[in-house]
Amino acid sequence: MRSSLILAVLHLSGLPAFTAETVVVGSKAFTESVVLGEIIRQLLEVRGIRAEHKAELGGTPVVYNGLKAGTISVYVEYTGTLMQELLADKRPTNEQEVRARLAEQNLVLGQRLGFINNYEIGVTRELARTRRLKKLSDLEQHPDLNIALSSEFLGRKDGWPLIKARYGLPQVALGMNHETAMAGLVRGKNDVTDLYSTDSEIAQYDLVKLEDDRGIMPVYHAVYLYRADLPTKAVEVLKELEGKIDTQLMLRLNANVRINRVSETVVAAEFLNETFGLNLPTGESRWGRLASGMVSATWQHLLLVIVSLALSVAVAIPLGILAYTRPRLGTLILATVGVIQTIPSMALLVFVIPVLGLGLWPALAALLLYSLLPIVRNTYQGLKDIPLALKESAVVIGLSRQARLWRIELPLASRSILVGIKTAAVINVGTATIGAIIGAGGYGQPILTGIRLDDIPMILSGAIPAALMALAMQGLFAVVEPLVVPKGLRVS
Repeated sequence: MRSSLILAVLHLSGLPAFTAETVVVGSKAFTESVVLGEIIRQLLEVRGIRAEHKAELGGTPVVYNGLKAGTISVYVEYTGTLMQELLADKRPTNEQEVRARLAEQNLVLGQRLGFINNYEIGVTRELARTRRLKKLSDLEQHPDLNIALSSEFLGRKDGWPLIKARYGLPQVALGMNHETAMAGLVRGKNDVTDLYSTDSEIAQYDLVKLEDDRGIMPVYHAVYLYRADLPTKAVEVLKELEGKIDTQLMLRLNANVRINRVSETVVAAEFLNETFGLNLPTGESRWGRLASGMVSATWQHLLLVIVSLALSVAVAIPLGILAYTRPRLGTLILATVGVIQTIPSMALLVFVIPVLGLGLWPALAALLLYSLLPIVRNTYQGLKDIPLALKESAVVIGLSRQARLWRIELPLASRSILVGIKTAAVINVGTATIGAIIGAGGYGQPILTGIRLDDIPMILSGAIPAALMALAMQGLFAVVEPLVVPKGLRVS
């Protein structure tokens, strides 16, 4: 009975109720990776294997660390990324050495899927013509060019640092989302960006790929990367896809999503139907998809906000009291929660993945940490600002230290404490959207997908409900205040 109730709650929240037999497929936050993740998930389920897809999990480090931690079971990686970035410290020179290094981490490198997706540096045809740009080395003669790159490529060992050093380029590049940088290039907001060779926009907007005339960039064959404990039956299913997707086919699949606005789920089903003679459903309404996704996202977001806020209250109020009653320790507590608040959310999420994996728990941990400062500080300040005469009166009438705290000081500080909790709640509603990067779902999922697909309605389907939820939180605390704040301290 209890297990059935737990499964029901997980179902309502939209969070997967994983079992030992579940194969968890991961994908990075770009269209091709999401399409491939859907193809793997659907084929596994057709073959009778329970599968879940954790889509759009941020950049390479997030997905790779999730695989090592066991939170996901398989995802599609690229040979160049493995050799030049993930295993750069091991310095493998071929795929055989890559397999050996991965085996040391209980990971397995599968065979190639059949296509190559290299990094390219691209410009518009008009800029290539007016500036006579054909090769990467030509960029050195144009230091005024505005270069905007995907954030991951900007910092990768096989990305911009390699190109800048080997070609002696003088430009300073800006980092942003891959699709945003691409859109900026097309709209004339930036001059140069990185491309994936399977980007459908290259042909759509007639972009020019600059030749790597010094041959420094590696080749990126698409391959499976999976855990050594993946069930044999699942491994056999993965082998069915080996060599089945060539570069032209991958271009077409990407174009169906990016240009034709077909969902990744439908594109994956159409590919499997065509390749394996299956009969998977492909009739999905765009607005129906948005509506069904909204229900799931709302449950997930509420779960993240409510649970994290309850944990924050349980931890932060005692810390605030401790900071008040132990002044020396209080200085350390306030400084610590202040420092935590300054840690970038992405950095914090990546840091907790090796410990807590992907999904709900690391998101809750991050939200808990980000909620500490307003509650701790307001609890401390509310207690500290109680007039000295009131404190002395409580001592004179003979109340013990504990009685003074519970009967006098905390009630007098309750309004300040409630303001801190309300601030934390509103912060949590906004910050919880970041949890989608590590598979926690919520309103961040449609926002991330909308940014990736340059889809304004999808972005708004996450942003507007998040704003409304924040307003609802404000109204909720107006109802709660009379229940916890003494009448004489309430603001009319």
